[in-house]
Amino acid sequence: MRALLQRVSRASVEVDGRCIGEIGPGLLVLLGLDKGDDEARADRMLDKLLRYRVFADESGRMNCNVAEAGGGVLLVSQFTLSADTRKGLRPSFSTALPPAEAEQLYHYSLEQLRQRHAPVAAGEFGADMQVSLVNDGPVTFLLELLD
Repeated sequence: MRALLQRVSRASVEVDGRCIGEIGPGLLVLLGLDKGDDEARADRMLDKLLRYRVFADESGRMNCNVAEAGGGVLLVSQFTLSADTRKGLRPSFSTALPPAEAEQLYHYSLEQLRQRHAPVAAGEFGADMQVSLVNDGPVTFLLELLD
């Protein structure tokens, strides 16, 4: 499981020209789901991303998490984060979680996120989405869970 966190001053996602989710300051989280990922791993990832300190404290140091900063979270499924790019010039998706399982785990993750934090917005699993953001910093981190 991979989560690409981007600290944003605003972010939104559109499907078919209509905005389906947006936040002001907070985190845009692009979520990639791999074979072997499950609800326990999703819970661990949510714990980590909600506690990850990427917002400035009163001294200007990255010591605050999204809740302490009063920010929102926009969660977007990103199949391509699961690509194996180690060989050749074309990505392989053999390590990605199959679509039906990935959709179920994405929706589980979204529900758990909504229970733990507010505000939360989301993309639409499997849709052709246009994601807009203003990366604040820029600040971007790739979170990966070690087994």
